[in-house]
Amino acid sequence: MPKTYRRLYDQIYDFEHLLAAYRRARRGKRSRPDVAAFEFRYEDELLRLHDELRTGSYQPGAYRRFYAVENGKRRVISAAPFRDRVVHHALCALIEPIWESRFIYDSYASRPGKGVHAALKRAQHFARGQRYALQLDVREFFPSIDHAVLRGLLARHIADARLIDLIDRILAGGAGELIEVYTPVYFPGDDLFAVNRPRGLPIGNQTSQFWANVLLHPLDLFIKQDLGCRAYVRYCDDLLLFADDKPTLHRWREQAIAFAATLRLTLHENRAQVAPVETGLPFLGWHVFPYRLRLKRRNVLAFVRRFRRLRARYAAGRCTLDDIGRRLQGWLGHARQGNTLGLRRSLLRKPLLRRGSRPKAAVQFKL
Repeated sequence: MPKTYRRLYDQIYDFEHLLAAYRRARRGKRSRPDVAAFEFRYEDELLRLHDELRTGSYQPGAYRRFYAVENGKRRVISAAPFRDRVVHHALCALIEPIWESRFIYDSYASRPGKGVHAALKRAQHFARGQRYALQLDVREFFPSIDHAVLRGLLARHIADARLIDLIDRILAGGAGELIEVYTPVYFPGDDLFAVNRPRGLPIGNQTSQFWANVLLHPLDLFIKQDLGCRAYVRYCDDLLLFADDKPTLHRWREQAIAFAATLRLTLHENRAQVAPVETGLPFLGWHVFPYRLRLKRRNVLAFVRRFRRLRARYAAGRCTLDDIGRRLQGWLGHARQGNTLGLRRSLLRKPLLRRGSRPKAAVQFKL
């Protein structure tokens, strides 16, 4: 029997707990109008959240939708009202520790001490010790997440009815946000009404990132324990399995596809190919080779376009050198993770022109 946790709910509306959640939710976003408005009266707002959560009258608000391009993909982003994001942080702070000790070591998305760069280094480490790799990813992952399956996994360890009710409200509040980007899939045993099952998590929610790990945790365990794949890396719904021979990986491919279906998830079968590690593995915007990392061409082109826009904004007096410096240093910090010195030098060799009739000046960066 898995260990279950009771009497958790009273902790979520504790004022100090909400205050800490509010501080995490506002980090890096204090200049946004909705965050600034909440911050102006944050004590009153937190007391109102405290009362609503304590009495059970809390209801999530409507989402604001917009589009963003990430790794060449256009995604629908649904942003919850800031007060709801405070609740999301409060909920995750309460229940994430229950799963953190259960997650496998080589799951790298939205976890403390992990991240993209750690996942890349781990993938490169495995590429040095194995000859072949199998790359898997989930088709329409966030839109396809089935609420009943996710809720069942959460309820295995949470036996607090009031907390489960709050989770249900958050799930219901985000249901339908991604419905138009979901292609209906029927699994064995489904009837015609299965297409109406509640599904989908809004991309961008703190809860969505955590719940994605909860949902894929059984798949992680299946790959590690049942298949016996010791060299395995997952970042969100991108999976890499390594082995020394092709037949093993082909067998694992079919078994992983079948197991994912038990979670009501479908893997991209046409993209699930076995490849030699020496040819480079496309992973998280990079090409991973055993002894080098190369940025994907589309990521370089995306940076070039952003850099041109920054130069134009500076020339028009719409931003400062400090603004440009902060943005460029962020990208340079990412690019420095791989073998990109020549690329960085070539991209940043042109000086930035000062506005008006002042002389030319270049911004100095650590390449």
